[in-house]
Amino acid sequence: MLAKDTLTAKRADVLAPSKAAFYSAVVPGLGQIYNKKYWKVPIVYVGLGAGIYFYADNNKKYHRFRDEYKKRLNGTSDPNDPYFGSLDNNRIIEGQKFYQRNRDLSVLITTAIYILNVVDANVDAHLMQFNVNENLTLRPDYNQNEIDYKHNVGLTLNYNF
Repeated sequence: MLAKDTLTAKRADVLAPSKAAFYSAVVPGLGQIYNKKYWKVPIVYVGLGAGIYFYADNNKKYHRFRDEYKKRLNGTSDPNDPYFGSLDNNRIIEGQKFYQRNRDLSVLITTAIYILNVVDANVDAHLMQFNVNENLTLRPDYNQNEIDYKHNVGLTLNYNF
C-alpha cells in the first residue's frame, strides 16, 4: 500500500495585495475587511474622523478671526464684543495664522492616515501569503562555554527539509 503525499501546495493569489489596496483606496477600511483584519477598521475611521473634526474646527475658528479682522478694516467691528473686543489687531492676525496653520496640518495628517490605510492593506495582504511555519526558524542562542565557563550569546538559523 502506498502512502499518499500529505503535502499540498497552496496557490498564492498574486492579485490580493493590489485588490486590498484598491478596496482601501475606494472605501477606507474595506481593504482591512478584505484581509479579514476587522479590528483595524475602527482605528482607520477614528483617525480619519479625528482629522476631519480638527480640520472643520480649525477652519471655523480661522474664519471667525478673519471675518473679525475684515470688520476692523472696514470699521464695522463691535468694540464691546465679548470674544474679540479686548484683542488688538496683532492678536487677531496671530489668531488667524495659528488656526490656518493648524487647519493645514490637519489636512496633512488626515491625508497621511488615508495613505497609511491603503499601504497597511497592501502590506498586510502581502504578509498573509508569507510562509510562516516551523521549518525556518531564527532563535536566540545562549549557552555556557565549557572551557572557560563564560556565557556565549548568538543567533541560530535552522532550516528543516
